Amino acid sequence: MARNIVSIGQRPRVAAHFRRVFAMDYTLPEFLAHALALEHEAAERYRELAELMSAHGNREVWALFRDMVHFSTLHHDDIQRRVGDIELPRLQRSDYRWTPEAGLEASYEQLSDPFRALQYARENEVRAMEYYSSVGQSATDPDVRRLAAEFAGEEADHVDALDDWLAHLRNPPLAWAVSR
Repeated sequence: MARNIVSIGQRPRVAAHFRRVFAMDYTLPEFLAHALALEHEAAERYRELAELMSAHGNREVWALFRDMVHFSTLHHDDIQRRVGDIELPRLQRSDYRWTPEAGLEASYEQLSDPFRALQYARENEVRAMEYYSSVGQSATDPDVRRLAAEFAGEEADHVDALDDWLAHLRNPPLAWAVSR
């Protein structure tokens, strides 16, 4: 990543940027907007991984990623229902207070390997869990704290599911290993 050299005249603007990026205290509308964006990003990543597994003929892992698209979409829709009449800020990717995706260095070829694709997905779920946990620990709004803890728990379930799949691929049943 390229380093930016900041002149003395830019320091207040840079300091404000870092306060915005690293601050995890949200209003409820800000948090809900971020949660919706995060779930949308998650569904998109899983959709891409499902397509990749389909293209490489791995139906088992394709089905898992397809299911993860479904779960991310359900979570997004649940959050949207919770929003109700709350007016949310419009977020651009540059407004996100989390890194949108992990493993940017992973190539198409690397992610075509089911094990590596599952590791990539797990990294993203862990980061989402850590993000929500951090928000829950630092938020001053009790509704944000409660929702962030709930969402962190859901992400932890996703991490557990992916850990099970990674263990399955490390030690596949004999019939599955032979069919590959």
